[in-house]
Amino acid sequence: MKKVIGYFLFVLSFMAWAAIAILPFLNLSIEMSAAITTALIVGGEIAFVLSIALLGKEFLGKIKSFFNKLNFFRKEK
Repeated sequence: MKKVIGYFLFVLSFMAWAAIAILPFLNLSIEMSAAITTALIVGGEIAFVLSIALLGKEFLGKIKSFFNKLNFFRKEK
């Protein structure tokens, strides 16, 4: 059950970022858009950290290896 919740939170964290991309197309005031964007960013980050905590080190290692293949964490000399 812990893994199911972890995967759900992981997907939810990316859905929060996708929802931010939809906000400009909604008929909202600037203040409302800013408040919703802030809530989605904070909620997405919290969901991501909780998913990593629930899924463990091996899942974090898989994420790191995926980004290492893309040279995302490349060290500059």
